[in-house]
Amino acid sequence: MYNIPGHHHISMITKNASKNNHFYRQVLGLRRVKVTVNQDEPSMYHLFYGDKTGSPGTELSFFEIPLAGMTHRGTNAITKIGLLVPTVDSLLYWQARFKEYGVEHSEITKYVNHTALLFEDPEGLRLALLVSNGAKVAHWETWTKSEVPAEHQIQGMGTVELTVRKLDKLASTLTDLFGYKEVSRTETSAIFQSLEGEVFGEIVVKSLDGPSEKPGRGSIHHLAIRVKNDKELEYWDEQVRARGFHSSGIVDRFYFKSLYFRESNGILFEIATDGPGFTIDGNIDTLGENLDLPPFLEDRRTEIEANLKPIEEYE
Repeated sequence: MYNIPGHHHISMITKNASKNNHFYRQVLGLRRVKVTVNQDEPSMYHLFYGDKTGSPGTELSFFEIPLAGMTHRGTNAITKIGLLVPTVDSLLYWQARFKEYGVEHSEITKYVNHTALLFEDPEGLRLALLVSNGAKVAHWETWTKSEVPAEHQIQGMGTVELTVRKLDKLASTLTDLFGYKEVSRTETSAIFQSLEGEVFGEIVVKSLDGPSEKPGRGSIHHLAIRVKNDKELEYWDEQVRARGFHSSGIVDRFYFKSLYFRESNGILFEIATDGPGFTIDGNIDTLGENLDLPPFLEDRRTEIEANLKPIEEYE
Protein backbone atom coordinates (compact mmCIF):
# COMPACT_ATOMS: atom_id res chain seq x y z
CA MET A 1 0.00 0.00 0.00
CA TYR A 2 1.19 3.51 -0.81
CA ASN A 3 1.26 6.36 1.70
CA ILE A 4 -0.48 9.72 1.23
CA PRO A 5 2.34 12.24 1.85
CA GLY A 6 -0.02 15.13 2.66
CA HIS A 7 -2.31 17.73 1.14
CA HIS A 8 -1.85 18.66 -2.52
CA HIS A 9 -4.10 21.71 -2.91
CA ILE A 10 -7.46 23.03 -1.82
CA SER A 11 -10.01 24.77 -4.06
CA MET A 12 -12.47 27.52 -3.17
CA ILE A 13 -15.07 29.79 -4.77
CA THR A 14 -14.55 33.53 -5.19
CA LYS A 15 -16.98 36.07 -6.57
CA ASN A 16 -14.31 38.53 -7.71
CA ALA A 17 -10.91 37.49 -9.09
CA SER A 18 -9.40 40.98 -8.74
CA LYS A 19 -10.23 41.33 -5.04
CA ASN A 20 -9.17 37.73 -4.44
CA ASN A 21 -5.88 38.42 -6.23
CA HIS A 22 -5.25 41.46 -4.04
CA PHE A 23 -5.86 39.62 -0.77
CA TYR A 24 -3.80 36.52 -1.45
CA ARG A 25 -0.90 38.31 -3.15
CA GLN A 26 -0.66 41.70 -1.45
CA VAL A 27 -2.03 40.88 2.00
CA LEU A 28 -1.01 37.23 2.50
CA GLY A 29 2.14 37.58 0.38
CA LEU A 30 1.66 34.37 -1.60
CA ARG A 31 2.89 34.04 -5.15
CA ARG A 32 0.25 33.80 -7.84
CA VAL A 33 1.74 30.86 -9.68
CA LYS A 34 -0.91 30.20 -12.31
CA VAL A 35 -3.67 32.13 -14.03
CA THR A 36 -5.71 29.65 -16.00
CA VAL A 37 -9.34 28.62 -16.47
CA ASN A 38 -11.62 25.93 -15.15
CA GLN A 39 -10.94 23.23 -17.71
CA ASP A 40 -14.54 22.00 -17.51
CA GLU A 41 -15.95 25.54 -17.84
CA PRO A 42 -13.33 27.78 -19.53
CA SER A 43 -15.36 30.97 -19.15
CA MET A 44 -14.30 30.84 -15.47
CA TYR A 45 -10.90 31.88 -14.07
CA HIS A 46 -8.95 29.34 -12.03
CA LEU A 47 -6.24 31.04 -9.95
CA PHE A 48 -3.50 29.29 -7.97
CA TYR A 49 -1.38 30.78 -5.18
CA GLY A 50 1.51 29.16 -3.33
CA ASP A 51 5.25 29.22 -2.80
CA LYS A 52 7.85 30.08 -5.46
CA THR A 53 6.72 27.33 -7.84
CA GLY A 54 3.31 26.39 -6.44
CA SER A 55 4.67 23.20 -4.90
CA PRO A 56 2.20 20.47 -3.92
CA GLY A 57 1.07 21.17 -0.38
CA THR A 58 1.27 24.96 -0.79
CA GLU A 59 -1.45 25.58 -3.37
CA LEU A 60 -4.63 27.54 -2.69
CA SER A 61 -6.83 27.64 -5.76
CA PHE A 62 -9.94 29.65 -6.57
CA PHE A 63 -12.67 29.39 -9.19
CA GLU A 64 -14.19 32.77 -10.02
CA ILE A 65 -17.99 32.65 -10.15
CA PRO A 66 -19.24 36.26 -10.49
CA LEU A 67 -22.84 35.26 -9.68
CA ALA A 68 -21.88 33.37 -6.50
CA GLY A 69 -24.19 34.15 -3.61
CA MET A 70 -23.55 33.99 0.11
CA THR A 71 -22.35 30.80 1.75
CA HIS A 72 -24.94 29.46 4.19
CA ARG A 73 -22.79 27.65 6.70
CA GLY A 74 -23.71 24.17 7.82
CA THR A 75 -22.48 20.62 8.07
CA ASN A 76 -21.08 18.18 5.48
CA ALA A 77 -18.53 20.70 4.28
CA ILE A 78 -14.85 21.60 4.43
CA THR A 79 -14.91 24.43 6.94
CA LYS A 80 -11.43 25.78 7.69
CA ILE A 81 -7.89 25.83 6.23
CA GLY A 82 -4.77 25.96 8.36
CA LEU A 83 -1.71 27.70 6.92
CA LEU A 84 1.73 27.16 8.45
CA VAL A 85 3.98 29.97 9.68
CA PRO A 86 7.36 29.47 11.38
CA THR A 87 7.06 30.95 14.89
CA VAL A 88 4.93 32.70 17.50
CA ASP A 89 6.77 35.88 16.48
CA SER A 90 5.28 35.30 13.04
CA LEU A 91 1.79 35.35 14.56
CA LEU A 92 2.59 38.68 16.19
CA TYR A 93 3.75 39.99 12.81
CA TRP A 94 0.53 38.75 11.18
CA GLN A 95 -1.63 40.17 13.94
CA ALA A 96 -0.19 43.62 13.26
CA ARG A 97 -0.47 43.13 9.50
CA PHE A 98 -4.11 42.09 9.73
CA LYS A 99 -4.87 45.15 11.84
CA GLU A 100 -3.19 47.35 9.22
CA TYR A 101 -5.23 45.82 6.38
CA GLY A 102 -8.52 45.56 8.28
CA VAL A 103 -8.62 41.76 8.21
CA GLU A 104 -11.02 40.18 10.70
CA HIS A 105 -8.97 38.06 13.10
CA SER A 106 -8.84 36.57 16.59
CA GLU A 107 -6.37 36.95 19.38
CA ILE A 108 -3.57 34.38 19.47
CA THR A 109 -5.24 31.17 20.62
CA LYS A 110 -5.10 27.38 20.40
CA TYR A 111 -6.59 25.50 17.48
CA VAL A 112 -6.30 21.69 17.25
CA ASN A 113 -3.31 21.74 19.64
CA HIS A 114 -1.50 24.40 17.59
CA THR A 115 -0.77 27.99 18.61
CA ALA A 116 -2.89 29.87 16.10
CA LEU A 117 -4.34 33.09 14.76
CA LEU A 118 -7.82 32.64 13.27
CA PHE A 119 -8.96 34.94 10.47
CA GLU A 120 -11.28 35.28 7.49
CA ASP A 121 -10.68 36.49 3.97
CA PRO A 122 -12.94 39.27 2.59
CA GLU A 123 -15.51 36.70 1.42
CA GLY A 124 -15.77 34.91 4.76
CA LEU A 125 -13.48 31.97 4.01
CA ARG A 126 -12.32 30.68 7.40
CA LEU A 127 -8.56 30.29 7.79
CA ALA A 128 -6.01 29.86 10.57
CA LEU A 129 -2.31 30.63 10.78
CA LEU A 130 -0.65 27.80 12.72
CA VAL A 131 2.82 27.81 14.27
CA SER A 132 4.64 25.01 12.49
CA ASN A 133 7.41 24.38 15.05
CA GLY A 134 9.73 23.51 12.20
CA ALA A 135 7.24 21.46 10.19
CA LYS A 136 6.73 22.51 6.59
CA VAL A 137 6.38 20.93 3.20
CA ALA A 138 9.93 19.72 2.52
CA HIS A 139 10.13 21.27 -0.95
CA TRP A 140 8.64 24.66 0.06
CA GLU A 141 10.63 27.54 -1.45
CA THR A 142 10.74 31.17 -0.33
CA TRP A 143 9.20 33.70 -2.71
CA THR A 144 11.73 36.52 -2.53
CA LYS A 145 9.41 39.10 -4.12
CA SER A 146 6.69 38.55 -1.54
CA GLU A 147 5.21 41.47 0.37
CA VAL A 148 5.93 39.43 3.53
CA PRO A 149 9.44 38.99 4.99
CA ALA A 150 10.89 35.51 4.44
CA GLU A 151 10.98 34.74 8.16
CA HIS A 152 7.20 35.15 8.44
CA GLN A 153 5.97 33.78 5.11
CA ILE A 154 3.23 31.17 4.87
CA GLN A 155 4.92 27.80 4.35
CA GLY A 156 2.07 25.72 2.98
CA MET A 157 -1.10 24.07 4.19
CA GLY A 158 -1.50 22.61 7.65
CA THR A 159 -4.62 21.32 9.36
CA VAL A 160 -7.77 21.18 7.21
CA GLU A 161 -11.10 21.08 9.05
CA LEU A 162 -14.07 19.02 7.83
CA THR A 163 -17.48 19.17 9.50
CA VAL A 164 -19.80 16.21 8.90
CA ARG A 165 -22.87 14.45 10.27
CA LYS A 166 -21.28 10.99 10.21
CA LEU A 167 -17.81 11.25 11.73
CA ASP A 168 -17.23 7.50 11.83
CA LYS A 169 -18.00 7.12 8.13
CA LEU A 170 -15.36 9.70 7.20
CA ALA A 171 -12.95 8.25 9.78
CA SER A 172 -13.25 4.86 8.09
CA THR A 173 -12.50 6.37 4.67
CA LEU A 174 -9.42 8.16 5.96
CA THR A 175 -8.01 5.27 8.01
CA ASP A 176 -9.14 2.09 6.26
CA LEU A 177 -8.89 3.35 2.69
CA PHE A 178 -6.03 5.86 2.77
CA GLY A 179 -4.05 4.75 5.82
CA TYR A 180 -4.35 7.96 7.84
CA LYS A 181 -3.62 7.59 11.55
CA GLU A 182 -6.26 8.64 14.06
CA VAL A 183 -4.16 10.48 16.63
CA SER A 184 -6.88 11.78 18.99
CA ARG A 185 -10.64 11.73 19.50
CA THR A 186 -13.28 13.38 21.65
CA GLU A 187 -17.07 12.93 21.63
CA THR A 188 -17.42 15.48 18.84
CA SER A 189 -14.15 15.49 16.88
CA ALA A 190 -11.13 13.48 15.78
CA ILE A 191 -7.71 14.31 14.34
CA PHE A 192 -6.11 12.31 11.53
CA GLN A 193 -2.64 12.53 10.00
CA SER A 194 -1.53 11.06 6.69
CA LEU A 195 2.00 10.80 8.11
CA GLU A 196 1.94 10.45 11.87
CA GLY A 197 3.32 13.53 13.61
CA GLU A 198 3.23 15.71 10.47
CA VAL A 199 0.83 18.66 10.34
CA PHE A 200 0.96 19.15 6.53
CA GLY A 201 -1.29 16.11 6.09
CA GLU A 202 -3.49 16.73 9.12
CA ILE A 203 -7.29 16.64 8.96
CA VAL A 204 -9.58 17.45 11.89
CA VAL A 205 -13.11 16.10 11.55
CA LYS A 206 -15.90 17.68 13.61
CA SER A 207 -19.30 16.12 14.12
CA LEU A 208 -22.31 18.39 13.58
CA ASP A 209 -25.97 17.63 12.88
CA GLY A 210 -28.19 20.03 11.00
CA PRO A 211 -28.59 21.30 7.44
CA SER A 212 -25.81 20.88 4.94
CA GLU A 213 -23.78 23.92 3.97
CA LYS A 214 -25.07 25.78 0.94
CA PRO A 215 -21.92 26.78 -0.96
CA GLY A 216 -21.23 30.28 -2.24
CA ARG A 217 -18.44 32.84 -2.22
CA GLY A 218 -15.82 31.94 0.37
CA SER A 219 -16.81 28.27 0.49
CA ILE A 220 -14.43 25.37 -0.07
CA HIS A 221 -15.15 23.19 -3.08
CA HIS A 222 -12.78 20.26 -2.51
CA LEU A 223 -9.59 19.05 -0.87
CA ALA A 224 -6.91 17.39 -2.99
CA ILE A 225 -4.49 14.92 -1.40
CA ARG A 226 -1.08 14.02 -2.84
CA VAL A 227 0.26 11.01 -4.65
CA LYS A 228 3.68 10.84 -6.25
CA ASN A 229 2.97 9.65 -9.79
CA ASP A 230 0.62 8.03 -12.32
CA LYS A 231 1.22 4.52 -10.98
CA GLU A 232 0.10 5.50 -7.49
CA LEU A 233 -2.93 7.35 -8.87
CA GLU A 234 -4.00 4.23 -10.77
CA TYR A 235 -3.67 2.22 -7.56
CA TRP A 236 -5.90 4.66 -5.65
CA ASP A 237 -8.46 4.68 -8.46
CA GLU A 238 -8.80 0.92 -7.99
CA GLN A 239 -9.03 1.25 -4.20
CA VAL A 240 -11.69 3.99 -4.33
CA ARG A 241 -13.84 1.87 -6.67
CA ALA A 242 -13.31 -1.25 -4.54
CA ARG A 243 -14.74 0.63 -1.54
CA GLY A 244 -17.91 1.29 -3.54
CA PHE A 245 -17.32 4.99 -4.23
CA HIS A 246 -17.92 6.44 -7.67
CA SER A 247 -14.61 7.58 -9.16
CA SER A 248 -14.38 10.17 -11.92
CA GLY A 249 -11.60 8.08 -13.42
CA ILE A 250 -8.20 9.61 -14.06
CA VAL A 251 -8.36 13.09 -15.57
CA ASP A 252 -5.31 14.76 -17.14
CA ARG A 253 -5.24 18.35 -15.83
CA PHE A 254 -1.92 19.01 -17.65
CA TYR A 255 -0.26 20.40 -14.50
CA PHE A 256 -1.09 17.16 -12.67
CA LYS A 257 -3.36 14.15 -13.09
CA SER A 258 -6.32 13.65 -10.80
CA LEU A 259 -9.34 11.64 -9.85
CA TYR A 260 -12.37 12.80 -7.88
CA PHE A 261 -14.84 11.06 -5.58
CA ARG A 262 -17.33 11.93 -2.85
CA GLU A 263 -17.19 10.12 0.47
CA SER A 264 -20.30 9.11 2.40
CA ASN A 265 -21.05 12.60 3.79
CA GLY A 266 -20.74 14.16 0.35
CA ILE A 267 -17.28 15.72 0.87
CA LEU A 268 -15.50 15.97 -2.50
CA PHE A 269 -11.93 14.67 -2.49
CA GLU A 270 -9.43 14.91 -5.30
CA ILE A 271 -6.34 12.73 -5.49
CA ALA A 272 -3.62 14.51 -7.49
CA THR A 273 -0.12 13.68 -8.69
CA ASP A 274 2.86 15.79 -7.66
CA GLY A 275 3.89 16.50 -11.23
CA PRO A 276 4.56 17.73 -13.75
CA GLY A 277 3.79 21.05 -11.99
CA PHE A 278 3.22 24.65 -13.00
CA THR A 279 6.57 25.20 -14.72
CA ILE A 280 5.62 22.80 -17.53
CA ASP A 281 4.36 25.74 -19.59
CA GLY A 282 5.96 28.68 -17.82
CA ASN A 283 9.27 30.23 -16.92
CA ILE A 284 9.93 30.17 -13.18
CA ASP A 285 10.62 33.93 -13.19
CA THR A 286 7.29 34.84 -14.79
CA LEU A 287 4.91 32.24 -13.35
CA GLY A 288 1.39 33.51 -12.94
CA GLU A 289 1.83 36.71 -14.92
CA ASN A 290 -0.14 35.69 -18.02
CA LEU A 291 -3.08 33.47 -18.90
CA ASP A 292 -1.90 29.88 -19.41
CA LEU A 293 -4.11 27.32 -21.10
CA PRO A 294 -3.67 23.56 -21.35
CA PRO A 295 -2.89 22.42 -24.91
CA PHE A 296 -6.42 21.16 -25.59
CA LEU A 297 -7.81 24.69 -24.99
CA GLU A 298 -5.09 26.67 -26.76
CA ASP A 299 -6.96 26.86 -30.08
CA ARG A 300 -9.83 28.57 -28.20
CA ARG A 301 -7.59 31.26 -26.64
CA THR A 302 -9.17 34.21 -28.47
CA GLU A 303 -12.68 33.15 -27.47
CA ILE A 304 -11.65 32.38 -23.88
CA GLU A 305 -9.80 35.67 -23.37
CA ALA A 306 -12.78 37.61 -24.76
CA ASN A 307 -15.02 36.09 -22.07
CA LEU A 308 -12.68 36.85 -19.14
CA LYS A 309 -12.68 40.18 -17.35
CA PRO A 310 -9.07 41.38 -16.87
CA ILE A 311 -7.76 41.00 -13.33
CA GLU A 312 -7.13 44.42 -11.80
CA GLU A 313 -4.04 45.05 -9.70
CA TYR A 314 -4.70 47.12 -6.57
CA GLU A 315 -1.98 48.99 -4.73
